[in-house]
Amino acid sequence: MSNQILIFLLDTLLGLFSLALLLRFYFQLLRVPFYNPISQFLIAVTDFIVRPTRRLIPGWGGIDLSTLILAWLLECAIVTSVYLVQGYSFESNIIAAIGVMGLLGIVEIIKTTLYIILVMIIMQAILSWVNPHSPMAPLLDNFTRPFLDIFRKRIPPIANVDLSPLFVLIIIQLLLMVVAGVYLEITAILR
Repeated sequence: MSNQILIFLLDTLLGLFSLALLLRFYFQLLRVPFYNPISQFLIAVTDFIVRPTRRLIPGWGGIDLSTLILAWLLECAIVTSVYLVQGYSFESNIIAAIGVMGLLGIVEIIKTTLYIILVMIIMQAILSWVNPHSPMAPLLDNFTRPFLDIFRKRIPPIANVDLSPLFVLIIIQLLLMVVAGVYLEITAILR
């Protein structure tokens, strides 16, 4: 029972911080407006660790690698902590375990990214019906536009209804199934 509570707390607290790092990375990558409350919040929450890390890990081609690597390291720490709390011993093959934890961290980053896109698209769809002039609308539009434009260019609106979010959500669900399968295959290496 106490192991489950500890796993829940580790996963929730560190997972939320990893989510904040990932959102900061994607907001910078997709050029989401800087002066909105969510961007300001993400910067305030993550700046204490991102600024010093930028001195060690420089950006590359306009991409903030330090923030992405911090999110990956945090996901690796979460996965490793969960395995340790569950009683897994890494002593038998430490090199393979480190590699597996690194791969699981990448898989978690991909899974979290897919969920971020999924939630943003659903929020944008709901806001477009309820309050299309919300202050969140430009933020969501900037974030989701690259994904939706792939389908908007090929599929015109039907009776003024944009179906591109539906297609993106279907693809995200398929990708989440693939990611779950990859996760299971990677964890099978540890057994």
